[in-house]
Amino acid sequence: MLNLNDLKPAKGATHHKHRVGRGSGSGWGSTSGRGNNGAKQRSGYSEKGYFEGGQLPLIRRLPKRGFTNVFKKYYQVVNVSDIDSIAKNGDIVDAQYLFSAGKIHSKDEMVKVLGNGEIKKSITIKADAFSKSAEEKITKAKGKTEVVARA
Repeated sequence: MLNLNDLKPAKGATHHKHRVGRGSGSGWGSTSGRGNNGAKQRSGYSEKGYFEGGQLPLIRRLPKRGFTNVFKKYYQVVNVSDIDSIAKNGDIVDAQYLFSAGKIHSKDEMVKVLGNGEIKKSITIKADAFSKSAEEKITKAKGKTEVVARA
């Protein structure tokens, strides 16, 4: 019968850790298996993950591609259906209104209104940009669009 006190790991599954630097009789004395001189023998040495031993690194072998346009404008987008679901007739909807309703993540960034969905309420919407379909739907519902100029 097998008992808990008879359990052992399989043969070869465990081994003793090398205790380096414990004298020449151990076989791991003197330089402790690190070779003779250089950075790799020193304590605290760590090789960078991308270091290739003096060979030209991969990051420098690959060509540079593309560029970043520093003048690109980033908008938070809101659909007319989202505005229709939160606003009442005659409301003035701006970035602060949308932020407090949880439709945008920041009231300080630019907002663009897109024409996805339907709008049935007469609302004045102040935003940084409108898509053509959004403007058409808002004016069709007897609402107004105002483009806000940001400094």
